[in-house]
Amino acid sequence: MRLRELRLENLRPFERLELDLGSTWNVFVGANGAGKTTLLEAAYLLSHGRSFRTGPRDALIRRGSAGYSVFGVVESGDGGPSLGVGLSRGPGTLEARIAGSTVPLADLLRRVAVACFEPGSHELISGPAEERRNFLDWGVFHVEHDFLRVWRTFQRALKQRNALLRSGGGGAALDPWDQELARSGAELSAMRVRYIAALAPIVGALLLDLLPELGAARLALDGGWADEATARAELAAARDDDTRRGFTTRGPHRADWSIGFEHAPRREHLSRGQEKLCALGCILGQAQVYADGHGEWPIVCIDDLASELDAPHQEKVVRVLAGASTQILVTGTHEPDALRAVGIAAARFHVEPGRVTQLL
Repeated sequence: MRLRELRLENLRPFERLELDLGSTWNVFVGANGAGKTTLLEAAYLLSHGRSFRTGPRDALIRRGSAGYSVFGVVESGDGGPSLGVGLSRGPGTLEARIAGSTVPLADLLRRVAVACFEPGSHELISGPAEERRNFLDWGVFHVEHDFLRVWRTFQRALKQRNALLRSGGGGAALDPWDQELARSGAELSAMRVRYIAALAPIVGALLLDLLPELGAARLALDGGWADEATARAELAAARDDDTRRGFTTRGPHRADWSIGFEHAPRREHLSRGQEKLCALGCILGQAQVYADGHGEWPIVCIDDLASELDAPHQEKVVRVLAGASTQILVTGTHEPDALRAVGIAAARFHVEPGRVTQLL
């Protein structure tokens, strides 16, 4: 998958920008605060519908503007026709478009896949469980056709059950929602289990290369439901506690996954640098799982490669991506030495506030 063109309007420092991107490596250099990360953010918005940066959604909008828009032309690696895709936000609205027509956001997200490693990625390992569930479910969404239907059914049943619990309802009133929650929750858990099973060996191999001193890695999923009968039993056992608390305390909505190493079984044993490399292994592993299912890699974005990784690990990452036949967008205050060391030819761009210039 490749993003051939990228157009921005009123996205952070860019009032208007049109870029033609290279089909493989694209390097964006410039001073801190120039807007390099915004270019990766734009690609990520087309794939996730949100930014990878924390903060209010309105922070994406250029100061003094009512909204922003991102447009891209996406090409498939199989030589199929290019496709125009877009996302725009205005006052109280978020609109997705494909080939000029307004579509549900999920349709856009199915068409564009972007994997991103950025300075906050260590939160995937050390941050709250919600970060890991979002990562997991993005991957499941792209390999399980029924995921969105099942996820929405589960969320609707969870919302209704929690509303009853908060209002003091219980007993027979909870029965239909327990039944729906158990059925959809067991389906959702099964999808996540299958995904972790596909992801684990790939991530394990990457981490053995990136963090050999920690030994073999193991991915584990916790907090799901093995089957519908187990789900119903857990909901029944927790009903009194849930009624007191006013919300559903057990189920896939509280699931989490973790990585343990032979010589560092708990994430608390990892240094910040090891957390970053661990997160990177997971992100590249997820990209590989996507490629295995779709026949092409997602677009890969790496924000500030040179400052996030030391030179040997930069080279390892560049070599992995060089063999992946994918499009990569990299930012930095200077071009990473690893690209020259590996012999990568890249399209190079200089970024200034509100402006991007392609270099010869």
